[in-house]
Amino acid sequence: MCGIIGILGQSDATPRMIEALKRLEYRGYDSAGVATLQDGALDRRRAQGKIVNLEELLAASPLPGTAGIGHTRWATHGAPSERNAHPHATGKVAVVHNGIIENFRTLRDEMIAEGRVFTSETDTEVLTQLISKSMDEGHGPRNAVIAALARVRGAFAIAVLFSGEDNLMIGARQGSPLVVGIGEGEMFLGSDALAVGPFTRKVIYLEEGDLVEITRTSHAILNAAREPVTRPVTPISASAAAAEKGNYRHYMQKEIHEEPDAVSRTIGHYVDPLEERVSLPDVGFDFSQIDQLFIVACGTAHYAGRVGEYWFEQLAGLSCECDIASEFRYRKPARVGRAAALFVSQSGETADTLEALRLCKASGMKTLAVVNVPESSIAREADAVLPTLAGPEIGVASTKAFVAQLAALACAAVAAALARGTIDRAEEQRLAHLLMETPRLIREALQSEPEIMASTHSYVEARSLLYIARGLAYPIALEAALKLKEISYIHAEGYAAGELKHGPIALVDEHTPLIALAPHDHLFEKTISNVQEVAARNGPVTLISDAAGIKEAGDVYKHAITAPACDPFVAPFVYSPLIHLLAYHVAVAKGTDVDQPRNLAKSVTVE
Repeated sequence: MCGIIGILGQSDATPRMIEALKRLEYRGYDSAGVATLQDGALDRRRAQGKIVNLEELLAASPLPGTAGIGHTRWATHGAPSERNAHPHATGKVAVVHNGIIENFRTLRDEMIAEGRVFTSETDTEVLTQLISKSMDEGHGPRNAVIAALARVRGAFAIAVLFSGEDNLMIGARQGSPLVVGIGEGEMFLGSDALAVGPFTRKVIYLEEGDLVEITRTSHAILNAAREPVTRPVTPISASAAAAEKGNYRHYMQKEIHEEPDAVSRTIGHYVDPLEERVSLPDVGFDFSQIDQLFIVACGTAHYAGRVGEYWFEQLAGLSCECDIASEFRYRKPARVGRAAALFVSQSGETADTLEALRLCKASGMKTLAVVNVPESSIAREADAVLPTLAGPEIGVASTKAFVAQLAALACAAVAAALARGTIDRAEEQRLAHLLMETPRLIREALQSEPEIMASTHSYVEARSLLYIARGLAYPIALEAALKLKEISYIHAEGYAAGELKHGPIALVDEHTPLIALAPHDHLFEKTISNVQEVAARNGPVTLISDAAGIKEAGDVYKHAITAPACDPFVAPFVYSPLIHLLAYHVAVAKGTDVDQPRNLAKSVTVE
């Protein structure tokens, strides 16, 4: 997640913004920048690379002013460079932005045709130009921001500074977090409490769709319907600011709601949104010269690998085998022709996965690592790294790191398909476009949380629970069962739906809930046939599908959880937050320690 800080203060804003941005370095970034108002005029400094580069620039060219906005950026739209760094500015406004604007190309082309000049490759500059355009048409700052946001589709947290308005800043959020910090004669905006923690212990967590207008002594909040609302002021301690949960009860819940951001950042690392191209860093070999790919991982990462196995085979026609690291090491896997191995690990320190990597390297295979920690052992020892940009994950049960792994694997599979000639340029563009839509779809899926909570009572007393699915959803059923076991301590198993009659259906009775993941795709009817077999035996069924699928299924289910309609290629992204939320709310209802479940550690660094 990129970092945002906004200050309306009594002293120079720039050194304070640098302090705040340094507190956000843990999120990862590739450029940084600040903007202030000097005598009513906007000025800014931006630098590629670490904050120290920005500090050196500021030492040579200071940036005074008591009102300012700052940003640390992970490149999503446009390569890391000074011109793509935030803040983005015109003569009228400066903007910092976390998130992704899905329809930025259409808006950009429209405004270029009108004669507006763009100086970066970013989606954020579209917002900057939209606000400026609205102000040129006579709107004041607040209405100009409202008009601009009404035209964009996607996720955002923004802070906006206006020329000539030394005592005004506007922020807004949709899909990305933003907080207001309340000081003594000062006000702040930040991407989280950590950003504003050095300056205040009182924050307001903005809710989805909120817009806030701040001065040094006041704040006014409008909700998504642009009606005035009041949000509670929350006191935070210094320790809470360093590791805060915001409005969420647990880190796991917070991290589930951060899944859109984790996917957005990771996809942005591999997908050029202007050209709709998918590319990987230099992985040291050509996928067209590979006959076999091993995917090796443990736990949740293994289930991400299982989804990747489908993608590599279906898109790239590449023989692929996904294995558990602890088994892979000892079964002496047979290579067929030119083999490579891909290792998936959130921490990059998983002992069995690391040893499997060393085994493959010793045999002469090329190795890739999908990891969330670029300095980890697996990342250092692999031939190439495919990073997942999930940010720190506190909850032991992995959620946002899982969907970020899916994002890296999906991009790798598309790149492999291109290299092997199994898809053409048009199909690459289609798949890239679908990938860029996934953050929005995940956010829409998260809106089904009330439906999930309403079904929770059906599972809390169960001693065992079954998940079924087919195709790309099958590994998500495995992940769903693992999550429920990890944090609720209810026994659960995931099965390929076609396997029900080969044994598991013997477990079905009125006390054994079954949850069917049924994307409305070419396998939907087959999955519903299996659901009907369970319903006929009095098994209580929860159906997870889109609105069309739920309607077509008829009355075979006890509960339904609505997923957004989506292309089958991205269904694993859409269904993951639903099964994560289900496990979370069952665990909460049972009163377990959600963030630190018994007997489990975040990273398994011994055999």
